[in-house]
Amino acid sequence: MSSAAKQAIDFTRLELQTEPFNYFILPKAFGVEESFSILSWLEKDAPWKLVEADFYTQYEFDIKDVKLSEQIAFLNERAFLNCLIEQFENLFSVKLANKVDLTAHKLVAGHTIRLHNDFIPGQETHRLLIQLNRNWQDENGGFLLFFNSSAPEDIHRIIRPVHNSSVGFAISPKSNHAVSTVYNDERYTLVYSFYAANSAD
Repeated sequence: MSSAAKQAIDFTRLELQTEPFNYFILPKAFGVEESFSILSWLEKDAPWKLVEADFYTQYEFDIKDVKLSEQIAFLNERAFLNCLIEQFENLFSVKLANKVDLTAHKLVAGHTIRLHNDFIPGQETHRLLIQLNRNWQDENGGFLLFFNSSAPEDIHRIIRPVHNSSVGFAISPKSNHAVSTVYNDERYTLVYSFYAANSAD
């Protein structure tokens, strides 16, 4: 069995929702050992770059630009990416391209991501967020927020950044979300982005 097959995410325990947009929440993404191996690499060896944009400030980098250790190399292996594509196609009844982007994000004290929807015609259509955080406490902030509309007071759901949990959603003009201000510690996320089958691979 390949490392990618062995580490495939088990989607059987997910909670699937259709309002206010299509999304799911999965309480466990990886095995315990794998999740902390990834987190340790993000904490110690990842090549973070600070990015300041109109609606967010965070550290980030493209994982496809770096060499991963053998233990976590499966994150970017074709077999693992194909498993993710198949799961998203089944869950959201879509056909996706082979192209998958993989980036990592780190928020530290004072960072926030304001309300946005990620929708750009012809670009990514679906996203998977895998949250990796060491002993995260609610007082640290950094909650993922889903909204019923583009109004910041119209909160649909508050999602705690529990270690090794994941959230997937379909990107659309309705996929309004944000991350509340981080007050303490470091908040890490792996971000997989998927494209429609008619997109260029």
